[in-house]
Amino acid sequence: MISFCCSLMILLLGYLFYGRLVERVFGPDDRKTPAIEREDGVDFVPLKPWKSYLVQLLNIAGTGPIFGALMGACFGPVVFLWIVFGSIIGGGVHDYMCGMISERNDGASIAELSGLYIGRAAKWSMRLFSLLLLILTGTVFVTSPAALLSQLIPVGKNIWIAVILVYYLLAAIWPIDKIIGRVYPFFGAILIVMATGIIFGIIKRGLVIPEITLQNMHPDGLPVWPFMFVTVACGAISGFHSTQSPMIAKCITSELQGRKVFYGAMLSESVIALVWAAVGVTFYGATGGLNESLKNLGQSGVVYEISTGLLGGVGGILAVIGVVVCPITSGDTAFRSARLILSETFKLPQKSIRNRIILTLPMLVIGAALTQIDFNVLWRYFSWSNQSLAMIALWVATEYLCKTKQNPYWSVITAVPSSFMTGVCLTYILMADEGFELPGKISYPAGIAFALSHFMFFILMILLRSKVHPSLYRRRKKV
Repeated sequence: MISFCCSLMILLLGYLFYGRLVERVFGPDDRKTPAIEREDGVDFVPLKPWKSYLVQLLNIAGTGPIFGALMGACFGPVVFLWIVFGSIIGGGVHDYMCGMISERNDGASIAELSGLYIGRAAKWSMRLFSLLLLILTGTVFVTSPAALLSQLIPVGKNIWIAVILVYYLLAAIWPIDKIIGRVYPFFGAILIVMATGIIFGIIKRGLVIPEITLQNMHPDGLPVWPFMFVTVACGAISGFHSTQSPMIAKCITSELQGRKVFYGAMLSESVIALVWAAVGVTFYGATGGLNESLKNLGQSGVVYEISTGLLGGVGGILAVIGVVVCPITSGDTAFRSARLILSETFKLPQKSIRNRIILTLPMLVIGAALTQIDFNVLWRYFSWSNQSLAMIALWVATEYLCKTKQNPYWSVITAVPSSFMTGVCLTYILMADEGFELPGKISYPAGIAFALSHFMFFILMILLRSKVHPSLYRRRKKV
């Protein structure tokens, strides 16, 4: 329990101190935001700071910090370290930079930002890659809540899939303040009650959360590097968030809100992941029991078993509702973000509801077809794609800082986590069953060398840039 409490404290200190450092490096000011300059009543809509924070939190807190944390708990308490430090140094920085750089560029998507700061080829690659990830994300966040709902209310899973997809259509095309902005505060309260209830259940039953150890306890012998760093995505760092932060960048009314909305929401999501990782390593007594339950019951079944086991019937239902809310509130915004990327690509104005429907419906049809694929297969490809997008987004942020700051050495705050994720992603795809299935003696050196080469290239570029040429880079005029 001491390790768990210390982890929570470190997350708080990370927000107060490292988050403030990241904010100072970026340098928010008093310029008008896109929400005010480009207000259109659909996507560019000014929201109150507390509402922007809750919408951002529920956008990013999908199944990842729950299912991913449970699967990550199979590695043992070492997962706490990744959730805490991955979030402070990686995920929080990633989300803040993606949101604030988008805000500085009229709410542009991560694909457009890639083109602006890396090049045209990067823009088109990121358009395709981010669209693929968003459709995969939306599909994962249809399948998992539908499975949970079918256990809670005995109606066929495919019926729940249809109901959720109809909601996704409405949420993706309707003005952001009409559905998402109104119901998310209520859903946020459910999430807080759910997480608090789970911890209360652990204490009430007298369960002891194991202390942190570097020992790998995975029953199947999966190595911590790189598998844990990909399995626990949304609770530590997630490329999906780079598609969500630009959406809320269209809604904040002051740049000074950025640390609370973007960095703060990421660390709040890490608290959710920490809770579920703690219950994962505690509830079944050993990682072997957790791993076996995940195989036999699936992720949804394990969540249901833990919730009812700790909180009883009423409390269990409340907890399961909270877990249903998490993915649904990310699935709808996944399709909404995909619509916005397509609108940028085809230069299709989104004031017209007809245009919004034209872009959204085909993606929902594709998502419906993908729901028939095995969830575990979808999750593995989603996880790797997700972390790869995070790596690319951090390199975009690194290039932004190099090009726009008088002291480009501060871009090390994004270059370090980006280099780390570069090594993780390459090592994973070389080793994984869905990748090239190469042995560790090849995959490990290749991943480390790839990460180091990227970081050394970053250092070389810094040394070659004796000064920044502002005329080369797009900046909005300060008001």
